[in-house]
Amino acid sequence: MESLQFKTNINCGGCVAKITPFLNANAEIKNWSVDTTNPAKLLTVETERLSGEEVKQIVNKAGYKAESVT
Repeated sequence: MESLQFKTNINCGGCVAKITPFLNANAEIKNWSVDTTNPAKLLTVETERLSGEEVKQIVNKAGYKAESVT
């Protein structure tokens, strides 16, 4: 399983609640979390098949931005 990390603009619990249905709807995402206390608002996604680009598209569809952490 691969763990992908992204800098996001998911700032608070309300934002997390808004993006939850989008991330939970994808069966390829096994686990995910957002560290809203981190200045980069890090989203960590565990997946076996999704690429970073595909995760970014899901986040964008929910109305947020994601940038891969290198």
